[in-house]
Amino acid sequence: MTGASARGWAVRGLRAAPVPVALVVLVALSGVVLGRVYADPLLARLMVGAAAGSVLVSVAARRLASWLVAPLSVVALAGWTLLSLRLAASHAALPGGLGEVAADAARNAIPRLLTAMIPVQPTPDTVLVPVVAAWLAGLTAAEVAVRAGRVLAGYLPPALLYAGALYVVGPNAAPAVGPTVLFAAVAAAGLAAPGRRSDPAADADPVAGLTPAVRAAVRLRLAAASAAGLAVVVALAALVAPVVAGQVDARPVDPRRYVEPPQVESLDENPLIRISGWALNPDQRLLDVRTVAGPAEGGPPRIRLAVLSDYDGVTWRVGATYRNAGRILPAVEPAPGATTEAVRQEITVGDLTGRLLPAVPTPREVGGARVAYDPASGTLIRPEGLAPGLRYDVSSVRERPDVNLVSTANVPAGDAVARVLRVPDGAPEQLRRLATQLAEANGAPYARADAIATFLAEHYRVTADAPSGHAYPNLTFFLFGPRNGGGQRGTSEQFAAAFAVLGRLAGLPTRVVVGFAPKADGPVRAADAYAWPEVLFDGVGWVPFDPMPRPDSAPRPVEEDFRPQPEEPPPSEVPAPTGQPSASAPAAASAPDRVRGGPGTPVLVGGGVGGLLLVVGALLAALAMSRRRLSRSRLDRGAPGERVAGAWRELTDALRLAGRPAGSDLAAAEVAERARGTLAEARAATGASAGAEASGGGVDELAGLVNQVAFAPGSTTGQQADRAAALVTAYGESLRDARPRWRRLWWRVHPGPLRWRR
Repeated sequence: MTGASARGWAVRGLRAAPVPVALVVLVALSGVVLGRVYADPLLARLMVGAAAGSVLVSVAARRLASWLVAPLSVVALAGWTLLSLRLAASHAALPGGLGEVAADAARNAIPRLLTAMIPVQPTPDTVLVPVVAAWLAGLTAAEVAVRAGRVLAGYLPPALLYAGALYVVGPNAAPAVGPTVLFAAVAAAGLAAPGRRSDPAADADPVAGLTPAVRAAVRLRLAAASAAGLAVVVALAALVAPVVAGQVDARPVDPRRYVEPPQVESLDENPLIRISGWALNPDQRLLDVRTVAGPAEGGPPRIRLAVLSDYDGVTWRVGATYRNAGRILPAVEPAPGATTEAVRQEITVGDLTGRLLPAVPTPREVGGARVAYDPASGTLIRPEGLAPGLRYDVSSVRERPDVNLVSTANVPAGDAVARVLRVPDGAPEQLRRLATQLAEANGAPYARADAIATFLAEHYRVTADAPSGHAYPNLTFFLFGPRNGGGQRGTSEQFAAAFAVLGRLAGLPTRVVVGFAPKADGPVRAADAYAWPEVLFDGVGWVPFDPMPRPDSAPRPVEEDFRPQPEEPPPSEVPAPTGQPSASAPAAASAPDRVRGGPGTPVLVGGGVGGLLLVVGALLAALAMSRRRLSRSRLDRGAPGERVAGAWRELTDALRLAGRPAGSDLAAAEVAERARGTLAEARAATGASAGAEASGGGVDELAGLVNQVAFAPGSTTGQQADRAAALVTAYGESLRDARPRWRRLWWRVHPGPLRWRR
């Protein structure tokens, strides 16, 4: 290659470079926008690589036939995708081989991307779709803009990808003003850059060889067209600009609301009911725990399984919204004044079932298992479910509130905590009175909570064989039932649930937590499972309370400290003072006088009968209207063939109403013969004279029309359909009029045609 040819090649390369570079930048900007909701820049880097790779493959293969470019690019796409999945899996420390990881990502990429927690962890299933979309957008754009020379049309795939990235981000990040302005600037630069010229004559004046008069006319026409186009652009800008400007401050739609997040089963939605079963099998091995780094004192920390915040008077429920999460979970700021300590544990699942994943609160990092996380409660699930032998490690930040702040702290109120303050309707009066008694004697929130915990610990017993249940009736029996009849004893289920309900009745925001309290590292057995209540305090957070009785302590009878006041007897039952005439004696002696002002028995009976007749009349009217609507839809709506078929169904329904149904095995002519015979028998029984058309040729003509519809579809006319409707109407009226009077009335409201199968 000579120097001149090398310089020419370099010049041509520089002239051709702006468009491919612009395409790479446009596609890469989509990764920048989407990466704002990711936890780190790995996704943006992978999408930049996909943009550069796709465009470079197309530019390098521009000398080849166009049908070869797509296969080559797809091969390169497969290689870059596998590399991206490998990097993402290594970044997230996911177990399993590359094939297993890739298959799982391909199956679940879209739902996990749209249900992932913000910020999204770059895992194989959350990077697969963006990387593939970026590569395909770059390939399409390069083929259209570089090979075909349609630069503006080539901008469409990157623009669609950019709009999709904005839509996926939605309201979860600040407006992308900077990337959008850069996108427009790069697109304009790509259009303004000089391209390759294959024909030097294309630069010549197109009207140079024309006569002056023709040249002037052509230039005038071009100027007019340019002015008209400019006017259209200005008008569109004036019309569209206010609409676009009005959407700038509007909150974008979050596509995650259209995708259902991971759900738990009913057993996990209310794990509180599992306490009694675990209490009956105390040696069942549920977990194995090894603390790698933990608290220096105070023994092993409690492991939380679930947080139950919703109570409907029957069951406590989790009510969480879980989002797919990566290895790193969103950080939660500790409460002011609370001391924190890091806890790292390795947990192996034994006989524990369900999807809830045990962890010390509050988890910050999870390895060895794919998880979904609810930030509001700090609980984890494994969407695939637990399996014996599953091993994972959890790093948590354990908080210990400042006891000096708790004793003087207030409790929050308002809509933000309405969920944990809600007391369902139907709370027994005894529960309300007990909560009122404990609250009146203790004004501060912490004193109220401590009084409830102390009351439960001093008056009730823990037994492993207590039946499960924490609905209002169960709690009433637990608190006030006779001790010799099974009352006043229960498992931690009843203690925690009773504390939470009494606390809410006393104005405290409460919830119930289910978890484990292991004695040491090693096996966590069913005997270590229990439930405890927590109360929310301003500036402190959720504080656990222990309403369980102390070991070897004898419970004090409830009646010693709480004696429900009897309800006020009704006035008619108040006894009169001894030795004096009762002021209510005349009223009691004259029972008829007490009810004289009320309605008498005849009025009540008449009203009841009238109401019943009104209901029956309304039902019959509704049936009659439904029957008329059905007939009208059959005879007046649809194509002519459909209307003829509807008329035939009216005929067969009439035969069924008359008690002479036509079997499905009969031909149309045989059904017509049966219809004639049925009408003749009915008229003979009543002594009426037969109409010629209705008793003879009418049904035969209708049978002929039905055969025409069956054997010559599309040949029926509207007049024939009208004729079929008239024939079947006349036949039905004749058959109905030939029946006794009460049967005629029942004919109009019979519900059979509304439900008979066709």
